Amino acid sequence: MRVMASDYMYWAKTQVPVRYALGSSEVPPCHLDRFPLTIANLELDGASRYRYPPLREAIARHAGVTADRVVMADGTSMANMLALSALLSPGDEVVAEHPVYEPMVATAAHLGATIRSFERRAPDFAVDPAAVEQAVTDRTRVILITNLHNPTGNLADEATLRAIGDLAARVGAHVVVDEVYLDAAVPPQRTSALLGERFVVTSSLTKCYGLSGIRCGWILAEPALAERIWRLNELFGVAQSHAAERLALVAFEHLGEIAAANAALLQRNRALANAFVESRDDLDCVPMTGGITAFPRLLHGDVDALNRLLRERYDTSIVPGRFFGAADRFRMGVGGPTDIVEGGLERLGAALDTIK
Repeated sequence: MRVMASDYMYWAKTQVPVRYALGSSEVPPCHLDRFPLTIANLELDGASRYRYPPLREAIARHAGVTADRVVMADGTSMANMLALSALLSPGDEVVAEHPVYEPMVATAAHLGATIRSFERRAPDFAVDPAAVEQAVTDRTRVILITNLHNPTGNLADEATLRAIGDLAARVGAHVVVDEVYLDAAVPPQRTSALLGERFVVTSSLTKCYGLSGIRCGWILAEPALAERIWRLNELFGVAQSHAAERLALVAFEHLGEIAAANAALLQRNRALANAFVESRDDLDCVPMTGGITAFPRLLHGDVDALNRLLRERYDTSIVPGRFFGAADRFRMGVGGPTDIVEGGLERLGAALDTIK
């Protein structure tokens, strides 16, 4: 039966907000009104701007590619939908990582694809090209990964990605890489779109820049495929909101300033999370070295019960690992203000102590 919804996304959007949101997976919101900006900047004339060239070129500069490889989309989720829609037909196979970000495989299943999985094994959840090779068949049309890995934050290096690209080329497939967390990697990494025409990359200004409200997402693909995706997008949304495009262009003009404090914030918060996990005998998790999220294993008890306890008694949240295919784990985000992350960890510790 065709998948018609994302269980995780519905769950995430219908939860009551909490103060200590360890379930969040992005840096603090950026307020664009701190920059010189008036209504006139938004060109609210009712017109759209076809494939708005200034924004397309700004994304290209940010990624280090040519503008003919850029397709704009409403956030990374829509970018994933467009990329997969362009690459898949009913009955095709998708080889996806596990643990996996559920909306990505739900999208592939919605498009009629058959899902095969390869394991990213604990403790570090690295990608093993040999495991990918075992899952790939002649019917594989897409190999689907996140980098940094959602939910664990693991970084797949270029050698690993090249090996996966070689596997894809062997069977005529593409590698779709969701890179929405990549700009939180330590040290900084370049996009896998630069590794060859088999790579199709999606990303946005959401997770690493705190700009979820303007829905500035994109796809990077070789020019002929990018053109196919542009044409496909005309079936979905025709064009993006031009006011949002203008705001995104303002963001790119000030992106260095927007991101300036985030590296130090994440370094502090990762250190807090690492110290917290190290102090617990009821959690198992490799130390965070980059990224915004971690994926601890709860050694005793039920993760959903822990989440309910956190919400009801401690005004705190986590994301149960069942949404990623690992019910004994939970995703923990450390992108919030340091006082919120520190307070959330204290409350998580108190909740864990009550279920021992």
